[in-house]
Amino acid sequence: MNGMETAGSPPQKRGSGAPEGLLKTGLFVKGVHQAAAAGAVFERLDPSTGLVSSIAADGRAADAEQMVSVAAASFSAWSGLGGAERAAILRRAKALVPRYAARFQDSMLRETGATAEWVEFNLRVAADVFEATAQLAEQFGNGRSQQADEPSQAVRVPAGVCLAIAPWNAPLALGIRAIAFPLAFGNTVIFKASELCPVTHVLLGELLHEAGLPAGVLSILTNAPENSREVVETLIACAPVRRVNFTGSTRVGRIIAGIAASHLKRCLLELGGKSPLIVLPDADIGQTVEAALFGAYLNSGQICMATDRIIVDHAIADAFVAALAERASALTAGDPRNPGVRIGPLATSSIAVRLSALIEDAVTKGGVLRSGGPARGQFMDATVIDHVSPMMRIYSEECFGPLVGIYRVGSVEEAVTVANDCEYGLSSAVFGSDLSAARAVADQLETGICHINSATVADDPFMPFGGVKSSGYGRFGGPGCLDEFTELRWITSKRVPREA
Repeated sequence: MNGMETAGSPPQKRGSGAPEGLLKTGLFVKGVHQAAAAGAVFERLDPSTGLVSSIAADGRAADAEQMVSVAAASFSAWSGLGGAERAAILRRAKALVPRYAARFQDSMLRETGATAEWVEFNLRVAADVFEATAQLAEQFGNGRSQQADEPSQAVRVPAGVCLAIAPWNAPLALGIRAIAFPLAFGNTVIFKASELCPVTHVLLGELLHEAGLPAGVLSILTNAPENSREVVETLIACAPVRRVNFTGSTRVGRIIAGIAASHLKRCLLELGGKSPLIVLPDADIGQTVEAALFGAYLNSGQICMATDRIIVDHAIADAFVAALAERASALTAGDPRNPGVRIGPLATSSIAVRLSALIEDAVTKGGVLRSGGPARGQFMDATVIDHVSPMMRIYSEECFGPLVGIYRVGSVEEAVTVANDCEYGLSSAVFGSDLSAARAVADQLETGICHINSATVADDPFMPFGGVKSSGYGRFGGPGCLDEFTELRWITSKRVPREA
């Protein structure tokens, strides 16, 4: 069972009807599903079929306020647990991931159009996140010094209630990350689910509850798209909410940062990207093409780390582009239910319209279409545009789809200049046989992440993950995230002499 049927009048159906076994969920509070206070629900359409895939509770401000009260009331007990106890729960959650795999695959396929390859990637990262956060919980303990008689101490304590907001495109990897890191340090969490995958995100709460997470420590709010601002503003304004972590677009990140700033609330923002892959003259073409295909087209390119820009030296550009275009031409988009499909649908029709406009703009300004082309409805084949120039929109706008541009350059210095000529700075890659030369290039790139001879798309929850410039600030992963989810306090103790 993927959830419970929420109360309220039957929703108006869009599309041509609802399939058998419609996914349904309520809000997740104190370990159980409940209807929204107003009794309203909303629908999500399957991006492959256009049919209704799921129905979820439409939470509003009153529901958000209730969740804050529950989280605040649960904070003392959860933060008071030892790190080993929190770690044990996170490891039990890791052990449950395979048991939930079929349910996650079904909901991700129907709500986001995910391919089997992408679901497997998410499951693997989710398990790794649980292990990484379990280790952090053990290292952090309860954050308080046991030496009460030390005259001066700096101590770490959990921040309080944390608001977590994660997107639809990697619902397990990014959803678990948003929840588990604050939990590891003893915070309680309110998770605002994506409007495009409400059932998938609520499943995360069910898994953690089954793993032994105490009721009230995690609440999950689902809401219709038009009510997102209302619930987010309400949650951030509530006094017990002390931290916000948001993964999503730069446009929305700026809005959330502004709201948080008005309430003096700290944010961790992991936002958009336009990752460059630099191909040096001595790069292995076959290896680089494989990495470019993976980085550009996994999950239909709908990944913040996706390879948006391939910057290749003129010396090998023709050979590289020919090899890339040949392989990309074989990647045709389709319904992931069909065998062999590696590129699924785009999540929304608006993404398809925007990508088609980027292609048209580039071609009219001198770009050469080497494979793929404009979207067919919500399906778009693997597309390569050669000879990208600064006058084209694709030069600077994030694609977030199965579309990659080729930027031809005449030197290493020009490659670095082009790579840094971008408002984003999340991930990057450099390919070359001379590792010292490749590292010298990597050191000049204005990105939070760089991989040498590996794809721009990678995830390691044990390492700091985040960007610079318009890709956000703050870091998930590893000890570096300690400051994101705890408060650092200074406590002094002075002995009082006993009277004789």
